[in-house]
Amino acid sequence: MRNRPTALSKSDTKLATGFTLIELIVGIVVLSISLSVISTLIAPAEQKSADQILQVKAAELGQSLLNDISSRAFDEKSDMVGGLLRCGEPKSDGSANLCTDEVNFGPDTVLGITETRATYNDVDDFHEYEQRYNAQGEGLHASYTNFTIYIDVTYDGASLGLAHRAAKKITVTITTPLGTEIKFATHKANF
Repeated sequence: MRNRPTALSKSDTKLATGFTLIELIVGIVVLSISLSVISTLIAPAEQKSADQILQVKAAELGQSLLNDISSRAFDEKSDMVGGLLRCGEPKSDGSANLCTDEVNFGPDTVLGITETRATYNDVDDFHEYEQRYNAQGEGLHASYTNFTIYIDVTYDGASLGLAHRAAKKITVTITTPLGTEIKFATHKANF
């Protein structure tokens, strides 16, 4: 006896045909909706992790600037080598030696030439200083692309329990490329 191949039943042929067009379209729609939901959950996490790295870089830059500025003399009218002559105290000949007025903070101009960052010699020269790295490679180091620095200097001795003009508050604001502003502040006292 020979074995004859049997004809496929109607239910067997349906299993062998695959997916219908409607089933494929529904599957693609469900997949695209689930991928869009997942991507909206991942994108903020990615930006948050990048912002943390930028904040660390901003902290390093801010601390470096505060150290640099604090190492300068308190005022243009103080001596630059150790505080033997301080503004706000009379000179050895008895004449007045007033500290720079706050409205005159900023780079000094001598013989028509305005100081540059390289020649700043006292704290208040940095008042309203702003710098940003741009596409032409000017400004900050290239690793700080799109970071912005802004420096503000004011008299603030009262917050330290001193006379108003006995200390200057230095506030450095660093803005990261994602727009996060981080402020760093310190005081420079007149001694």
